[in-house]
Amino acid sequence: MPNIKSAIKRVKVSEKNNAQNTTAKSAMRTAVKKAEAAIANNDAEATAAFAAAASKLDKTAAKGLIHKNAAARKKSRMMKKLNANG
Repeated sequence: MPNIKSAIKRVKVSEKNNAQNTTAKSAMRTAVKKAEAAIANNDAEATAAFAAAASKLDKTAAKGLIHKNAAARKKSRMMKKLNANG
């Protein structure tokens, strides 16, 4: 543990940010998994699940938690599967 006041604060702030980032990434992964499962099962709500996952991907990319090209790639692959299933 640091002794300097500003360093102590940085540790607290970075731990808080880390927790928020972990939560956001986890929610994004969950949304993507739900969308992929819905697309694979040809569910009626596959389009809604895709929209939710795409939104989560865009938000995490905007925050810098994942690269914007990675988000675009994941959305593109999901959309291809969605269109292939009709």
